[in-house]
Amino acid sequence: MTPTKIPSLLAGVAGEYYVAAELSRRGFIASISLRNTRGMDILATNEDASRALTIQVKTNQKKRREWLLSDKSESLVSGTHFYVFVNLGAKAERPDFHIVPSVTVAKFVKESHQQWLSKPGLGGKAHVDNPMRKFEDFAGEYLERWELLAL
Repeated sequence: MTPTKIPSLLAGVAGEYYVAAELSRRGFIASISLRNTRGMDILATNEDASRALTIQVKTNQKKRREWLLSDKSESLVSGTHFYVFVNLGAKAERPDFHIVPSVTVAKFVKESHQQWLSKPGLGGKAHVDNPMRKFEDFAGEYLERWELLAL
């Protein structure tokens, strides 16, 4: 079954609710933030609220293990801030979740962007810097790594 294309805003909202549901299913408290909360989509705590962390959710609709970010992801770094990258896939399938510490994301996007800038583009011309960044987990190193949250 092939995925049904939904508007990207709705895909993002769906991803946030899937992550919150998965956290709740695992016994954690997950609160989805307001749309204008900078760098954070979900506040999660363990049951006794002795550990809290923030989560930024990035969602795509295909089973590709790459997601677009902005240059802000290079500086949103904290030991209690994580990214959960979601692949929605087909409607009847459970989404894939890739759980990654923000420190890892920041390092990856900064280094990969610098590599991209250093290589020539089409026709041998230099790439023009822009705010777009990309995170990849092709090897699945962070697939279903919920334990990294240490909740």
